[in-house]
Amino acid sequence: MAVSRLKTLPSLLFATNNGKILNYSGLHMAGAAAGRFFKPLIEDLIELPPGSELFTLPGRLPVGIELQSNQPALLDSNPYNAGESIQAVAAFMAPAHTAIYTAAYENRASKDSLLPLFAYTAVGWAEGKFWVAGFRSDMDCRQDADQFDQRRLERRTQKQLQRHAGNRLIQHLGKCCLTYGCPAARNYFLGRWEAPLPCSPSCNASCAGCISLQPSGCCPSTQDRINFVPTEREIAEIAIDHLQKAAKPIVSFGQGCEGEPLLQAEIIEKSIRLIRSRTDRGTINLNTNGSLPDAVDRLAKAGLDSIRISMNSAQAEIHHRYYQPKGFSLTDVCRSIVVMKQHNRHVSLNYFILPGCTDDPVEFAALSELISEYHPDFIQLRNLNMDPEYYLRVIGHTTTAPPLGIRNWLARLKAKFPMLGFGYYNPPLYP
Repeated sequence: MAVSRLKTLPSLLFATNNGKILNYSGLHMAGAAAGRFFKPLIEDLIELPPGSELFTLPGRLPVGIELQSNQPALLDSNPYNAGESIQAVAAFMAPAHTAIYTAAYENRASKDSLLPLFAYTAVGWAEGKFWVAGFRSDMDCRQDADQFDQRRLERRTQKQLQRHAGNRLIQHLGKCCLTYGCPAARNYFLGRWEAPLPCSPSCNASCAGCISLQPSGCCPSTQDRINFVPTEREIAEIAIDHLQKAAKPIVSFGQGCEGEPLLQAEIIEKSIRLIRSRTDRGTINLNTNGSLPDAVDRLAKAGLDSIRISMNSAQAEIHHRYYQPKGFSLTDVCRSIVVMKQHNRHVSLNYFILPGCTDDPVEFAALSELISEYHPDFIQLRNLNMDPEYYLRVIGHTTTAPPLGIRNWLARLKAKFPMLGFGYYNPPLYP
């Protein structure tokens, strides 16, 4: 975990209507957790990681901490230009970082005015730098900004696209790489680490925070969903070459640019068998909602090495409200964990982190019970990419006690389950 060298809390940030970001030393930065405002501790803060972005939040006024009383205070206009309206500011942290607090603001917009599908971390200004309330949760450098040379990436991508003009999946990944900047697609074209294998244009859930498909009039999706089912040969053409040549190779079904891959279990099973007929190197992984345990069983028998099950909550009703599943429940998801463990395969939970919800004492108890009963191997800490206020409405969030705090929540889990791994990425199981 990164250690801050700050001597004092950063000051509040705000944005003018033309998007200029300024700091106001009359208030400290604040953090939020499920609607509550907090004064961050010095140890809660790290420098804004390279590759992060700053967002202005339309219709939302910044909340800071008063210097003397340490109480939350609203900044409702530009302190340097009386009467000028302003907006709150948030950070979207680079991959492998986990939020301790979300941005603190008061919403003056309508309930229908939703923020885009990103994570909104509290950010402030001190000592000539931006500081965020978060920590590095995985030291793996595979998606760090300094790992990508854009000219080299474009050159290699175009060459690969020309060489495989007849492979629709490679062409699709080219768009993911060059248009959306997908880190997994970029790493595929650079021939290293984890390569994506999207294959499902359909889904059996209507996740409130789905990044590839949203209802008309809602917040826009951040990328286009794949619109075809690739053949096993199109999939294997990517996977075999990658597994044979890349360092610490992983190939993963289930990406942000598709629906639920288990709906294409037949083609995935054929693909895995074809891949393993050519190479036994590397890790074949599946990112999934875990909805179809019988399909998981088929894939494990075919040679699937690991599974990553996305989960917003270990409480059945909250899970249902977010996923809006079609024909499955959290019970089925847990059965998928059981199936993989019966085959002695690796199980990760892709656990969505939202301060105030994740570390709610009731949610902590539910997650602890799930871990105790089903014994997953690893938890990936993924910031929830969704308007935090909207998420609270979707799940009907209520609380009976203050949140544990994300750092305290993680420390308790590590102490309670010493054999459980934690990180951000799918771990390579084999060299």
